[in-house]
Amino acid sequence: MSSVLQLNDVSVVRNGRAIVDSVSWTVEGDQRWVVLGPNGAGKTTILQVASTLMHPSSGKVEILDSELGKVDVFELRPRIGIASTAMARRVPFDETVLNVVMTAAYSVTGRWNEDYEDIDEKRARRVLAEWHLDGLAERRFGTLSDGEQKRVQIARSVMTDPELLLLDEPAASLDLGAREELVKLLGGYAQSGESPAIVMVTHHVEEVPVGFTHALLLNDGKVVASGPIAEALTSDTLTEAFGLPIELSESDGRYSARAH
Repeated sequence: MSSVLQLNDVSVVRNGRAIVDSVSWTVEGDQRWVVLGPNGAGKTTILQVASTLMHPSSGKVEILDSELGKVDVFELRPRIGIASTAMARRVPFDETVLNVVMTAAYSVTGRWNEDYEDIDEKRARRVLAEWHLDGLAERRFGTLSDGEQKRVQIARSVMTDPELLLLDEPAASLDLGAREELVKLLGGYAQSGESPAIVMVTHHVEEVPVGFTHALLLNDGKVVASGPIAEALTSDTLTEAFGLPIELSESDGRYSARAH
């Protein structure tokens, strides 16, 4: 399996400070990565680089066999799915859920003058059903709950069958029920052989779905641990990343952590 994302000695410097500091990291096409670390660790910045929305200050980034800085990012972006709070803010709140998902075919966030084919609408409705949203197709995006909006964002991000899927804190702000519903859906998606490579940023190990294969832990822009999840996600690596003693436990592929 060839790599879909490769960072070689990548740094992102802002106001003289390295937000990402000499990070080297490779994501293969059949891997599902969780990225963990405290606030300010560089998680979202790395996701912005991976989505072509930010260029590194130094180092080399290869995305889907193209080098960032030497490729037309507007040709690359339709091959990358991304769900984030920043993306949600660009969605018109009066747009229907069906249109929010379907407009991903043109990489726009609201209906304008695009011409959609029947196949686009059928695809959008199928994706909505897969994410348990088919009953909300005609609802306005702004009337949905946080959990429903999060699932709509993910449905939109997979609408175009991306080769790389980036999820920035997809379970943030959700209540327990909405979180567990989303984590279950993500786990099923992650375990499908037809799904793309996935990179998910989170603050909480409880949000890591079953089926995720690898973990990247960051602190202060540097890599603390990287590799298969059983090796990279441990009490010791969490303790180093978050700067206090943490005990990690695992049951049936789900994780929990507490300070001790």
